[in-house]
Amino acid sequence: MARVVTSTGRVVEVLRELILDNTFPPGARLAETELAEQLGVSRTPVREALRQLAAEALVELPPNRGARVASWSSDELEGVFELRSTLEPRLTGLATDLAGEADIAELDGLATRMLAVGLPGQDQDLDALIPLNTAFHGRLVELAGAPAFAAALAGAVRAPVIMRNFHAYDDASMRRSLAHHVEIVAAMRAGDPQWATAVMTAHLRNARAVMMRTVVAPPLPDGD
Repeated sequence: MARVVTSTGRVVEVLRELILDNTFPPGARLAETELAEQLGVSRTPVREALRQLAAEALVELPPNRGARVASWSSDELEGVFELRSTLEPRLTGLATDLAGEADIAELDGLATRMLAVGLPGQDQDLDALIPLNTAFHGRLVELAGAPAFAAALAGAVRAPVIMRNFHAYDDASMRRSLAHHVEIVAAMRAGDPQWATAVMTAHLRNARAVMMRTVVAPPLPDGD
């Protein structure tokens, strides 16, 4: 894993990539000295990078325990997806009722671009897929015109969970996810909020199944 980096910003980028592609799995210890040697830098940019990644909720910095890759318990993930499954399908149904032709065309464009970069194969680009997915879901929330629901949902959709979600997909789950976006657009074009709501519910159940496979037991205290 030896790499040469020249700035704290690059250390952040490299460590983020290694966490998201599961080279450093949830719960893995991140020793400053070892990382500095592997990346060819001093400990200072590594320490700063770990702080930044902790702010992104990708790294945990428990007192006197050293840095670890953030992990989520099954209960935490269940809570996230329970709230999302309550709010997001409802917001999608509302968006279907209120979306105009231009809005649907915008969502269609995002779904099409997600297919282009997300389908399994040598051209798959998960880094490009993540912002497209964020834009698609975010646009649905905006179109719904329900700020109270949107605010509640924002607290549940944690960016690290979403990013790690995509990197954990197997081919079949990824194809289902991408197809769901396309079908949601079809439901909106048909003016059928029940259809759109049902597809979003299936979409979230697919994502939940993927994420539950990533759950790890919490690390034992040092020395145990």
